[in-house]
Amino acid sequence: MTQRIVTGALLLIALVILLLLGGWYFAVAAFIAVSMCIYEELRALKQFGHHPVCWTSYAALAISVPLIMYFSSVVIIPTLSIIFFCVLLQIMRRDEPKLIDVLVSALPMLTIVLPGMCLFGILDTSLRRMQAMLLTMVFAIAVGGDMFALFTGTWIGGKKLCPRISPHKTVAGAIGGLIASVFLAWLVGYVFASVLPTQAFPPMWANITVGVVGGVAAQMGDLFASMVKRHCGIKDFGTLFPGHGGMLDRMDSILFTAIIVYSYRVIVMTYIPA
Repeated sequence: MTQRIVTGALLLIALVILLLLGGWYFAVAAFIAVSMCIYEELRALKQFGHHPVCWTSYAALAISVPLIMYFSSVVIIPTLSIIFFCVLLQIMRRDEPKLIDVLVSALPMLTIVLPGMCLFGILDTSLRRMQAMLLTMVFAIAVGGDMFALFTGTWIGGKKLCPRISPHKTVAGAIGGLIASVFLAWLVGYVFASVLPTQAFPPMWANITVGVVGGVAAQMGDLFASMVKRHCGIKDFGTLFPGHGGMLDRMDSILFTAIIVYSYRVIVMTYIPA
């Protein structure tokens, strides 16, 4: 437990520094992290005996980042669509084309690359204040909710949430984590609005709403990663972080939350003036 706490504290410090830097500093770090997540998931699938097309996930991520940063996040769907056609073409040209290979090739594209694109899409705004608030909100909802879910579940215990997927997660932990996600989403919005009172920010009810939806998404991301690990017969995706596992073990809930917060960005930027 001590090792887990120390590692978590160091990761939190690194995260705060990256959020303060923002822009390309954050984008480069996020690109490396998401690439490692792709590698870990593909490695687990291949070790179990699947035969996914690997290069397409990396290509989609590498193509999308500069396009999103220099152009617009509207490239997300066209990029994924074109790359998925490449997956289909390569598998259909195999000596023994199998539908399961299409599915496992698409899995990292949908569960890692798409959320990663959404994370970069949050950077696609000229409003530095909104970029900082939304990025902070992603990690507050996901990481804060995960921490409180662990503490609440350990303290209260009780009925298991999804015992066939993750035997240690409880209903009480899920509720505690969700409450924390909602509170932290509200708190992030409140702090930014208080520090920059002359700037336009979304209303608090909207931040609470994204906290609810994002909190649910974060827990679904964690459970989905557990489902993949159980399917592949592994405990963790890696050993990069002592006491925490691999990069994907730390990013699973963050990636799913990024989809919700990016969608939130698309909505609020329509109504928040520059």
